[in-house]
Amino acid sequence: MSTPSPAKPSTPTRPRKPGPDFWPDLPRLIAGLPVPVSVPVIWDGERPERRHVYIASGEAVSARLVASGLELIVSAENRDFALALISAFAAPSGQPAATDPASLDLLALAGRVAARDVSVLIEGPTGSGKEGLARLIHALSPRRDRSLVAVNCAALPEAMLEATLFGHERGAFTGAVAAGRGLFREADGGTLMLDEVAELPLPLQAKLLRALQEREVMPVGATRPTKIDVRLVACGNRDLAAEVAAGRFRADLYYRLAVFPLRSLALAARIEDLPAIAAAWLLRRAGETDGIVAWIACDAIRQLMQHGWPGNVRELGNVLDRALVLGNGAEISAVDIAFDAIALGSRAMVQEAEIAPPLAGAVKAQEARAIAQALAGSPTRAAAAARLGISERTLRYKLAGIAARAGAGMAPHAMRLQ
Repeated sequence: MSTPSPAKPSTPTRPRKPGPDFWPDLPRLIAGLPVPVSVPVIWDGERPERRHVYIASGEAVSARLVASGLELIVSAENRDFALALISAFAAPSGQPAATDPASLDLLALAGRVAARDVSVLIEGPTGSGKEGLARLIHALSPRRDRSLVAVNCAALPEAMLEATLFGHERGAFTGAVAAGRGLFREADGGTLMLDEVAELPLPLQAKLLRALQEREVMPVGATRPTKIDVRLVACGNRDLAAEVAAGRFRADLYYRLAVFPLRSLALAARIEDLPAIAAAWLLRRAGETDGIVAWIACDAIRQLMQHGWPGNVRELGNVLDRALVLGNGAEISAVDIAFDAIALGSRAMVQEAEIAPPLAGAVKAQEARAIAQALAGSPTRAAAAARLGISERTLRYKLAGIAARAGAGMAPHAMRLQ
């Protein structure tokens, strides 16, 4: 009696190889992308060993980073996000993601000023990509092979700012057991980025002005200045011209910094950039998920595009990271989207003021208006809480209560995350 042969393992279903009519206008669309695509895009024929994008058609969309490049399975209704992923994958390292015409004009301007060794002042809302723009200017400049040193002026103790920027000699102050070079000398030959430059105290502004004019620094405790060769890029979310008018910023330093002023744009003012920014963000996160790139479903894209984005690109990053936790990791759908509490609270406050009962809701409506004003006038929720004279935890509970009473329509997990 013959022994039956073992059953052959079933072959997993593979995506269909695209035919000629799969995506006939793909070459034209790729050629029209804002960022030149320097990698081959393959949807038929042999796959090269070098870095490339491979596209197949299928009912279930997916994206994965592999050793040789980016693999996409695309359905007809998901082609727009596939293009965003291709553009982000093919973009040069450090190139900010952009498709909106206003953003492309700004990047082109940054590219032109990068070639000139002049100081640059970048102003714009918090979280709108000022540091990314500064890094692009450095990457495109003749100083690209030297260091880019970045410091947030608001994050340093005022007593340590001078020593941090200009350096110090051994024994110059209590605790200075060794000499420190300072950030100006660390950036010698390269670029120094001063973020939140408006936070510098007036006495230090005078020393910064001299460093820029004379191209030398005087370390704390030293008797002789040290020559430096540094390009300065200053960033801030406050209007420096208004700070000068108010007497909080030196006019001579302002004109020294603003040789070439640029202004980053709020995300709501360039909403066409959102798919490209989201694609770039998710590509960076793929290393944490075995190469799987989360695909944003069409309903989720629509929901993201309709949001006001008071926190700009930084808020978008929070929402996407949150969606990766709430979702299955391979796809982000509308139910995985949970917006930040400040944005939800601001929208709920308006709704509460409209539906509050005449007597019982009068105090709550007034409280909601006060909270809305504090949030609008403060850079962070902690600052808004301090302005209101309550703890941040109390403010969080009040925002949750306002959202619940107004029926903000958020998902249950969004409420839990506040």
